[in-house]
Amino acid sequence: MIEEHFTITRLGHRGDGIATSDAGDQILAPLTLPNEVITGAVDQGRIEAPKIITPSPDRVRPICAHYKSCGGCSLQHASDTFVSEWKADQIATALAAHGIQAHPRPTVTSPPKSRRRASLAARRTKSGALVGFHARKSDVIVPITECHLLPDAMVATLPILTEMTRMGASRNAILSFSLTQSDNGLDLHVTGGKPLNHELRAALPRFRDHFLRLTWGDELVFMETPPYHQMGRAHVTPPAGAFLQATKPGEAALLAAAREAVGDAARVIDLFSGCGTFTFPLAQTAHLHAVEGQAEMIMALTQAARFAEGIKPITAETRDLFRRPVLADELAKFDAILIDPPRAGAEAQMREIAKSDVPIIASLSCNPKSFARDTKILIDAGYRLDWVQPIDQFRWSPHVELAARLSLPHMRD
Repeated sequence: MIEEHFTITRLGHRGDGIATSDAGDQILAPLTLPNEVITGAVDQGRIEAPKIITPSPDRVRPICAHYKSCGGCSLQHASDTFVSEWKADQIATALAAHGIQAHPRPTVTSPPKSRRRASLAARRTKSGALVGFHARKSDVIVPITECHLLPDAMVATLPILTEMTRMGASRNAILSFSLTQSDNGLDLHVTGGKPLNHELRAALPRFRDHFLRLTWGDELVFMETPPYHQMGRAHVTPPAGAFLQATKPGEAALLAAAREAVGDAARVIDLFSGCGTFTFPLAQTAHLHAVEGQAEMIMALTQAARFAEGIKPITAETRDLFRRPVLADELAKFDAILIDPPRAGAEAQMREIAKSDVPIIASLSCNPKSFARDTKILIDAGYRLDWVQPIDQFRWSPHVELAARLSLPHMRD
């Protein structure tokens, strides 16, 4: 293939550099930055291994030995300042596409080695096992010996996970380890492994010294002590492999923004509540109603609420908010709404909120595009976007989260 020269003009939403060919076609180049001059062979609109001719002043040396092969990070070659500003701009650009002008606050970024959950892939080999992350755009597993996202206690389990892979993985399947750093130890959920037969069930308890709880598929193998997470004044034990905010600093930033948004509201509804990440802290000053589609999460929330002290009453319900959103007349009794939907957003629920007169909305999101779409629904109904706070829990990745406050001016002013 013929190598050509290009100048990177911007980064796409997945973090790849974008250049334009002489024919006007878009060319993607990973691990590049705006204004860099590169060279490489184009294959199906992509330069897989670009060579940097003129580097950007924002380029830095990646700190991880696995950076070029591992798919866990894609922006470690960029300065922290560049990444923070780029992520804030991603939010502003998504909003501008819907005619919404916004000036996001400075990005709050989680520090290195602060991730408390990770999904590692594993596979048996003829000579042993591989444990690590998938390579970029590939099913190939890159074995890792270090990681600057994960705390040392999680990295230290890699030899143990390797041994577990040799025991419990079939040769033709990928094993998945969902590893979580709880407040009192490590919690491990394994999927994709062999059926939990008598031999495997007898062998796995040897790992009791390393994990508080081990769940194999849908079956609990052992639980020495229930793993818990401090949420406000409650100790919550989530279901195995359950969603949690990726880092404690990121969770704290989201919570601070949510508290600022709802202010002194006395009655708050928490939509897509999970197992109570924001429900319990906000219940220190307000009556909370938590709504979540997964019954196991609501069970964990209600169980923790029974033993939590110093909080106001919490009610909860299991409800599919995509198929059965909380209706406008049901929302009428609340002073504020906290909503934290998955990446797809919550279009149906937002349309019901738009019909209501709830004066304050604390809107959290992990996808600027669905956030912008949903926010447009609210603004068209008379809400005002007061501020947007970018939050970067997924350091060195293109992923960005945010918190925002919307209000009805005629209800607040």
